[in-house]
Amino acid sequence: MPTNEQLAVYANILLTKGLNLQKGQVLVINAPVESSAFVTILTKEAYICGASQVVCNWRCDDTARLRYEYEGQEQFESFPEWRREFSLSYYRQNAAFLSLISANPYLMSGIDTKKIFAWQKAQNEALKEYIDGMMASKTTWLVAAVPSKVWASILYPQLEDDAAYNALWNQILQSSRADGADPLADWDAHLANLAARRQWMTEQHFAALHYTNSLGTDLTIRLPENHIWQGGAETSASGISFNANIPTEEIYTAPRADGVDGVVYSTKPLVYNGNVIDTFHLVFKDGKVVEAHAETGDDVLQKLVAIDEGASRLGEVALIPYHSPISLSNILFYETLFDENASCHLALGASYPTCLAGGAEMTKEETEQAGLNDSMIHVDFMVGSPDLSITGIKADGSKVPVFLHGDWAE
Repeated sequence: MPTNEQLAVYANILLTKGLNLQKGQVLVINAPVESSAFVTILTKEAYICGASQVVCNWRCDDTARLRYEYEGQEQFESFPEWRREFSLSYYRQNAAFLSLISANPYLMSGIDTKKIFAWQKAQNEALKEYIDGMMASKTTWLVAAVPSKVWASILYPQLEDDAAYNALWNQILQSSRADGADPLADWDAHLANLAARRQWMTEQHFAALHYTNSLGTDLTIRLPENHIWQGGAETSASGISFNANIPTEEIYTAPRADGVDGVVYSTKPLVYNGNVIDTFHLVFKDGKVVEAHAETGDDVLQKLVAIDEGASRLGEVALIPYHSPISLSNILFYETLFDENASCHLALGASYPTCLAGGAEMTKEETEQAGLNDSMIHVDFMVGSPDLSITGIKADGSKVPVFLHGDWAE
């Protein structure tokens, strides 16, 4: 088990290199009850950083499962007003939001998916202002990880419970660059590297990207004329530099909602709301999914791409070298936060308006006119492979290698 001092270092990375928590700012922590010991350390570090208030919003997988087992469909078709007001009241105060996640890929196995999708729809409709604000970086937010006994047992089945839990803690710290001699300096160097990558991609002004690999992926993704590549540190509406994911290895932008054609094959399982979707492919025409099939979880996949009009279109294209540190761990995490940072990925659903020049200040109508997708979902799925090639295509038809053999071409 990491020492309290090591966990305090991790907490400090989340608060400084992640959220860049400001003096006098409110911090809202969404966390599993199992992580209460770490949240206590995190709370203390937040107050030391100058937080005016730390608010904890707890959740429990076991009781969440029981709700789906025993409550009727009608209970999932509306979102409680008090829950809506909780998120919106702190969002309107420009609070910082930190969500701590732990994977439980089979949590909703066997649950009626009608309940799952009804709750997703009710929640997203009720929290639209909050969700749209996060997507546009109106305030600072961060997603990071904590271990759980369930997650540890899946990743380390050969170990006893305590040993598996400790191994997962150590892996989270390593993946989050929190275990080096000078973690804050390590993060500065990493963010500088991501900044250089995204600057190069933005300056290329690619009109499209073409993906191919031996699995059968042959996909062309057109990009908006004034797209910007993001990744690592970004800036909130109030001018605070923050990093929304720890760990992170990606740079990303928004595709044209109507500009995706071809077929793409998944390379890792997708865990969506406690259900596993695996070995799947999507066929696109004029930006829209026209065919989808999964060997595992096909029912969930079909409902996912049909949840609203934008769910069948792409909202993000992200680049991560195949030989990134998380990929080199050779661990399938069954958690998108980690698996997406081990692989190039795409996302179904909403685009980040910050991926368009001036996009954060645009209305929904303006970003849609510029080519960005809108949806109540944003679901990442992994497409990177050891032989993935990505070619950048410029407006004049000239081509530039971006990825060769799964890694950056240069």
